[in-house]
Amino acid sequence: MIRLGLRLSLKGGKEAAVRLAVTSAAVAIGVCLLLTAFSGMHAFSAQNTRAAWLNSGNFGPQRRPPATANPNPSSTQTLWWLLDTDSFADQTIFEAAVAATGPNSPVPPGIPRLPGPGQYYASPALTRLIQSTPAAELANRFPGQQIGTIAQAGLPSPTSLIIVVGYDAQDLAKMPGADQIGAFNTDPNVPGPATGVHNDRLKIILAVGVVALLLPMLVFIATATRLAAARREQRFAAMRLVGATPRQITVISTVEACLAALFGALLGIGLFYGTHPALTHIDFTGQRFAAGDLAPGLAAIVVVALGVPVAAAISARIAMRRTQTSPLGVLRRVTPPSPRAYRLAPLVLGLAELVYFVAFGHPSTTGGQILAYCSGAVLIIVGLLIAGPWITMVGARAVAGHARRPSTLLAGRRLADNPRAAFRTISGLIIALFVASATVGVLTTILSYRGTVKTDSSARQTLIADISHPDLIGINGQAPAQTSAATNDAVPPALLGELTAIPGVHGASVVYTEPGSNPDSSLGLVACSQLARTPAIGTCPAGAQVAEVSGLDPFSSGQQPSLSGHLWPPATMTTDQLAELSPRAIVVQTNGSTVSLEQARTTLELAFPGQTASTLSEISANAQRTITEMQQIAKIVIVASLVIAGCSLAVSVVAGITERKRPFSLLRLAGTPLRVLRRMVLLEAAVPLVVIAVLSTALGLLAAALFLHAQLDYTLKSPGAGYYILVAAAITTSLAIIATTVPLIHRIAGPDIARNE
Repeated sequence: MIRLGLRLSLKGGKEAAVRLAVTSAAVAIGVCLLLTAFSGMHAFSAQNTRAAWLNSGNFGPQRRPPATANPNPSSTQTLWWLLDTDSFADQTIFEAAVAATGPNSPVPPGIPRLPGPGQYYASPALTRLIQSTPAAELANRFPGQQIGTIAQAGLPSPTSLIIVVGYDAQDLAKMPGADQIGAFNTDPNVPGPATGVHNDRLKIILAVGVVALLLPMLVFIATATRLAAARREQRFAAMRLVGATPRQITVISTVEACLAALFGALLGIGLFYGTHPALTHIDFTGQRFAAGDLAPGLAAIVVVALGVPVAAAISARIAMRRTQTSPLGVLRRVTPPSPRAYRLAPLVLGLAELVYFVAFGHPSTTGGQILAYCSGAVLIIVGLLIAGPWITMVGARAVAGHARRPSTLLAGRRLADNPRAAFRTISGLIIALFVASATVGVLTTILSYRGTVKTDSSARQTLIADISHPDLIGINGQAPAQTSAATNDAVPPALLGELTAIPGVHGASVVYTEPGSNPDSSLGLVACSQLARTPAIGTCPAGAQVAEVSGLDPFSSGQQPSLSGHLWPPATMTTDQLAELSPRAIVVQTNGSTVSLEQARTTLELAFPGQTASTLSEISANAQRTITEMQQIAKIVIVASLVIAGCSLAVSVVAGITERKRPFSLLRLAGTPLRVLRRMVLLEAAVPLVVIAVLSTALGLLAAALFLHAQLDYTLKSPGAGYYILVAAAITTSLAIIATTVPLIHRIAGPDIARNE
């Protein structure tokens, strides 16, 4: 029987060869996307694991005061450590300050030894940037000698900008936030400045999205392995009538399905490795992956190579059930039994599980939450697949009951007669819409509550430097030129003159701490003469000397409000009194060019060593970096899901039309116009597509609302018109794909088909 199955597959004529080629190609696309998904998950893990060492020690928006521990402890196993961030042209630079306490102090990954005072290691990307940029814009921030580059083991991405600077232990111990560590962090889940998609709640979203992406792939592969299923059913039914046993039929069908799936799996693995180099150039998370990151691993390849043929064998066995139980029923085209309402049970259970978490709370551990929400999402998706035929039948009967045209009546009766086959055609797209709706709904709501990244021109042109701790020892190991916070001295006019002398700088304002205000408050005072040159942070009322500003908080990681054009209230003090207060921040407004921004940033960081100057857009972007990365991943999931669904739809429609050659031919012989058949095919696909697409989108948003309420206590925000336009475009594209297959009817519905069949 195995040899017979191979002969029927390989030497069964043109039809068998076309079926084998199309099925193999479809499976290859699914396997390639499946391996890409596995490699993406592996790449996220590898990238975040290499970034874990940056999250060692003490870091946060509220730094601890200078360490009081002995800078020369007796233990030789510790290291003085301080990590800060800087920026260049909207790119984040990680600055790691290290100082050894002895010969056995830990060494960061990627470098052979600790740098001494006045020495540093830089990543290859930062090294190239330093060498290609004028010193006044970047290199002057890192005085000293570069003694090497950081290897890949210490770099999250080939594009990472990281510098490890050596210090004297006495100096580094005095810096606020400096910490003694005995080893570098290796846990990628530890929060810190380099944390990307590791936020627990967002990691749950990612896990649900990946699971939801895999299901359309599996549906696509199952659809491909069932090509020409009706034609094969007839052939196998005839074999049963001449004496073949059910077991023999099962073996033959399994061999045919496994052969196509095996060819497709091998072709898909080759296709994946052929496209693999191009994947490393795509910024999935805002940072490129290293070439080795996008390796799915031998285990994943073996699972796919063996799992796809096994899945094909199971699909073939399920498809042959009618042939085994009633071969005469297959040949006589007996109408399959109608789906029952109990098919709604898994869908209701999935929604009930999410409602349970809203009412009684979610599991306490991240792993438990991932399991809980993934199981709920899978139940809903599987429930959609199981309930889809019943919903299609209900909709079809409604269409047939209100039909006014022959094509509408034929389409409604056809759908009601076999809703399973009709729904199978659109099942991949339905899952894609559910995934897209749930993902977009969650991310839109999170961004709505946490604020969006500022992208207006004033935000990109305005630098703000926190100078509330200017007594730090800076990157050059020297004391700063002024100690404003310690002595209440005003910022030297020479510094403001140096800033305004930079080409492209329009003005600079000093924000002073309001007397008696909380150190964490966003209140401040600004001289109106300076504020007039930096309108991006507001304006003064007429006649005022000093304005009281608020909401301009360079120390907060939260969203920065839009202050351009805002009229501030006057303060009850003069410019002379203002000069006696402690300066808190310096705001510099530029024309937005990289040269002016980076020269001003370098000037500020040299004047106030250890401090960082950032644009308002960078402050907002850093606060939303994780959400932005998740948006990027969500876009990939949505686009990939729609691509998979489109491929599945094309394969299903072509297969469905091909399998109905004889009915179409008989209808033509009975006098049915060709345009009626074409309209009927379009309606057969459009009715379940539109009905279940609306239901799937609504269920996706409902699942997102339940997840947000249970996990974050947020209320769902509408994704906006852009997403609904995307959904409409997906449905329109699907209908266009269906329309491209309609010309096949003319070719296969001739009278000779009915005679030969």
